[in-house]
Amino acid sequence: MMSSALQEEVNKRDNPAGPWQVAEMEKLRELRVGFIGAGRMASAVAQAILLAGEVPAVNIFASAPSNRNLDKFQTFECKTTHSNLEILENCTIVFLATKPHVLPTVLREIASAVTKKHVVVSMAAGVTLQALEELLPAGTKVLRIMPNIPCMVQSGAIVLAQGTCAEEEDVALLKRLLSHSGLCEEGPESYIDIHTGLSGSGVAYAYMFAEALAEGAVKMGMPGAMAQKIAAQTLLGAGRMILETGEHPAVLRSAVCTPGGTTIYALHELEKGSLRSTVMNAVEAATCRAQTMGKR
Repeated sequence: MMSSALQEEVNKRDNPAGPWQVAEMEKLRELRVGFIGAGRMASAVAQAILLAGEVPAVNIFASAPSNRNLDKFQTFECKTTHSNLEILENCTIVFLATKPHVLPTVLREIASAVTKKHVVVSMAAGVTLQALEELLPAGTKVLRIMPNIPCMVQSGAIVLAQGTCAEEEDVALLKRLLSHSGLCEEGPESYIDIHTGLSGSGVAYAYMFAEALAEGAVKMGMPGAMAQKIAAQTLLGAGRMILETGEHPAVLRSAVCTPGGTTIYALHELEKGSLRSTVMNAVEAATCRAQTMGKR
């Protein structure tokens, strides 16, 4: 009997991409994608798009006031400029990746160059779709996304919200571009601030927890480099178990706990330190901060 992996390869050979898939691939290769703002999050999304291999580097543009943040895009062999308007002139998909407090000024600068052909995608925390649409020409297709830094290693988490004039095909195209960034979920705009507290900032919570795990192992005699690797793999494995089994984390946690074993003793210590309550408070604090930023 043929193995499932081998059967999959045979299916690929016997069923090459049809005319529709070929046309879609060609469309993506001709697409021009621009980033206004070239910080870490912008470069993370750009790197994920490049890793997907469908949009060539020469079709990705980035603008920033100075060369400092453009270095990463230049390393990718993308095109760079100091002119935001040049991004609008050359690109159809335009990511707004500036700091939230800078964004209104940028929108006023580029508004006259925005046309019906553009799809504007904001990555700015706290700036609502309504605020974006008010500062851009009527009818502009606007979407909001909130990515996180692991997008650069194709393991990110993104929440996407659709503006009033954006069409389903715009959403589908954006999802296709972001598909190699990691998980991409569409939802109401209210979820974006929550996602900021959960995953945008949550990466830092995970790093802190990984650091604490490794330091605990070092305290007990394991070399630091080894402890760090194992801590990272532990978090990676735990996350994959949740995603691939579909089980609630509490069910998976219980499965690790044997009566009188090591895990239940460790979990008791975490409960003494109010780990769950502290983490819930952290998500709430970051979410509230994102909501406050949007009202400024």
